[in-house]
Amino acid sequence: MLNDTICAISTAVKDGAISIVRMSGEDAFDVIRKISDVKEIHPNTIVYTHIKDRGQIIDEVLVSFFEKGKSYTREDMVEINCHGGVYVTRMILNILLENGCRLAEPGEFTRRAYLNGRIDLSEADSINDLIKAESMLQARSAIRGINGSVERLIMPLMDEMKDVIAMIEVNIDYPEYEDERQMSQDVIRPYVEKWTAQCREMIDKAERFRVVKDGLNTVIIGKPNVGKSSLLNARLEKDKAIVTDIAGTTRDLVEGKVHLKNITLNLIDTAGIRDTQEKIEKIGIEKTMEAIESADLIILVVDASNIGEEDRRLMEEYKDRNLIVVYNKSDLNKVGDISISALNNDIGSLRDYLNERYQDDISLADEDILNNERQIALMKQCLKALEEVLIHIDFDSLDMTVTDLDAAYHDLCLILGKEYQEDLIDHMFRNFCLGK
Repeated sequence: MLNDTICAISTAVKDGAISIVRMSGEDAFDVIRKISDVKEIHPNTIVYTHIKDRGQIIDEVLVSFFEKGKSYTREDMVEINCHGGVYVTRMILNILLENGCRLAEPGEFTRRAYLNGRIDLSEADSINDLIKAESMLQARSAIRGINGSVERLIMPLMDEMKDVIAMIEVNIDYPEYEDERQMSQDVIRPYVEKWTAQCREMIDKAERFRVVKDGLNTVIIGKPNVGKSSLLNARLEKDKAIVTDIAGTTRDLVEGKVHLKNITLNLIDTAGIRDTQEKIEKIGIEKTMEAIESADLIILVVDASNIGEEDRRLMEEYKDRNLIVVYNKSDLNKVGDISISALNNDIGSLRDYLNERYQDDISLADEDILNNERQIALMKQCLKALEEVLIHIDFDSLDMTVTDLDAAYHDLCLILGKEYQEDLIDHMFRNFCLGK
């Protein structure tokens, strides 16, 4: 399957100025010769030509050539820049399929780049993250990942762990080889303690940054008619939630996404919290309680002109959560640190507070950091294996210790998509003296 020459439309399939149709594989240059006026191919050049089907001109195009080893996939590649009409683009794709290409599977160009050693798995993750980025932070993080930030982050840890594992393996398998350092439990423990601390720090930073990068799941709560829906509409700058002076108007969860300077909020406006016998409103309040349980941030909206016992009860109930108390209707009574008038779109104090609060976490975008849930999950598995070593190191044999260290190293390899066993074996024997 990897020997097939693949093709796909690489731009959005819709009307536009241009579209790009891509080919990759050993027959890519031969195919373009068959369907165009191109006879001689000079790698890393762009040529003006026509795409033809059975002698009939289909489109005038610019064709880019990339030779094996220097292309995105490290295979011979061709990119056809054609006019952007849907019909013309699909016609060119069909001509490629009729002349020996296979339609690429989703992500197959990047998969070949990974399998051919151009990128590691963390960089492949970042390419996908960049395509899906919805904010400046997500794009900045993805670009760092594409440029090898995850490898730079974990390779020093991997190299040191690899050295220690290799030395333990030599001690176990070749006890007669006395030139190698003798690895006792007392020698191993400081290494593992240091690695454990490093893993915890990487996980902590990654999870803090993930929240600001992907957005805080933010629930707006409060009594009925305190201005929760007005606040949501003010942040979204459109009337997404119904606003009336009738208590209990919001019956279901109303959602929206807001990008601030330093943070993205995944906002959820909830039903007002109160005792009620009205069946539909009661269901809405139950949904509110479920949303609160999974929220990263709770914004409690209080009517500054009418602060009551229920407001104080909610402040007390959620004081140990990530809670912000916002005093609305500042045009009637201005109290508290964060005082707004949602109905008049005067919410600057809340916006400024949120931007300032997450300023430090934003700076993590300029550090080498784990980029997504897959990488964080694998680092947590690595940490768990290292913690197992520390728990049992005084009782386990070297064989058991190296098994847990092996598991930790394997998890790090999976982050980058490296073959861990061959890597360890090569490293172990490379340290032997010449002729041994």
